[in-house]
Amino acid sequence: MSVHSRGVKPPLSPDAEALTKAPPVPKYLSAHAKAEWKRIMPQLIARRVITKADQGGVENYCVAVGAARTISDNLSAGALPDLKMSRLQISYMQTARQLAAEYGLTPTSRARIGAVQSDDDDADNPLAV
Repeated sequence: MSVHSRGVKPPLSPDAEALTKAPPVPKYLSAHAKAEWKRIMPQLIARRVITKADQGGVENYCVAVGAARTISDNLSAGALPDLKMSRLQISYMQTARQLAAEYGLTPTSRARIGAVQSDDDDADNPLAV
């Protein structure tokens, strides 16, 4: 009998080449996207899961979140809902959710990283506070 791992993501772990300092916010990001960058980057740096090579994916996540929030602002300002914009917003939100899972920004993906530690942690970790 063979074991299929289709759909099963490997556990995330701290990267040896992880960034130790947050890179500057890309200038081209919208205001909402910049706010998201500033919100998530300290978490990613602390968990040691983001490398220089991952920055493009994180930028894409921030762009998707920023676009979804911008559309939300525009939709809430109008009297009638725009179905095309609503579908576009859903698409951006789905993309953001998928990218968030890649970088440990969802509860399930954080558990895979090990960010949620059990109470019976007996290991001596010099970095633990």
